[in-house]
Amino acid sequence: MGRWDARRAAYREVMAGSACVHPGSVFDPMSARIAQDIGFEVGMFAGSTASLTVLGAPDYIVLTLTEFADQCHRICRACELPLMVDADHGYGNALNVMRTVEELEAAGIGAMSVEDTDLPQPYGTGGKARMLSLEEGVGKMRAAVQARGETGLMIAGRTSAPAIAGVEEAVRRAKAYEASGVDAIFLVGVKSMDELRAIAPEITKPIILGSPPTDYGDRAALAKLGVRVCLQGHQPIRAAVKAIHDTLKALRDGTRPSELTGLASGDLMEVATRQSRYDKAREDYL
Repeated sequence: MGRWDARRAAYREVMAGSACVHPGSVFDPMSARIAQDIGFEVGMFAGSTASLTVLGAPDYIVLTLTEFADQCHRICRACELPLMVDADHGYGNALNVMRTVEELEAAGIGAMSVEDTDLPQPYGTGGKARMLSLEEGVGKMRAAVQARGETGLMIAGRTSAPAIAGVEEAVRRAKAYEASGVDAIFLVGVKSMDELRAIAPEITKPIILGSPPTDYGDRAALAKLGVRVCLQGHQPIRAAVKAIHDTLKALRDGTRPSELTGLASGDLMEVATRQSRYDKAREDYL
């Protein structure tokens, strides 16, 4: 049994089930451990949070595959949480997609998505998102499936069609990506339950939603339409940025360390850093 097999099997179990889960948005080893300890079934590491964590940069697709894969490996090495990642456009054309699958598979992830948005932003588009042709999108999905080894890694075909081109095009692309052999369909930009009801019955594979429709009610309603994972955003890293900012500012403004509030307790730090394991190893070997 391979090192990452159990977590990949766990991710597949979620996708094969009948419930819809919200993933824990994680961005480094400690946040992933905390998500695991709290009880999240799966984790989500997005391209946007990767840019923030690794580069301190906005989500403008300036992160490289190597940087992304390295952070994925750090996260996977530190915990047992089944991790899905947003591999953006696969860092290039279909050949680059194949390389991306190989690198992320080796990093230990449980699932990944490849999208059909034209990335990075082409010259002259004025910031307006546009999609690849259907043919190029299908080529990327086929390349991703072909590059995958016998590891159980799940590949999701991600489309921005609901946000950019509407329901009809979303259905067309979802069907084409299903036919290419991907394991799931990742929909971005579904605005309402009516839109989801129009798209979901046309899809036979499990569905991942980039965000819940504004009127979705609860996870049970999503689950009935085949949604197995529904993202909620990436608030944890924003909370971390604010906590760091406020703590440093307080110290800079003269607050004494003993007067700071909102700090992790010693007990929480011990759990999050897995200190007991290191203490035992130190006792055994040092």
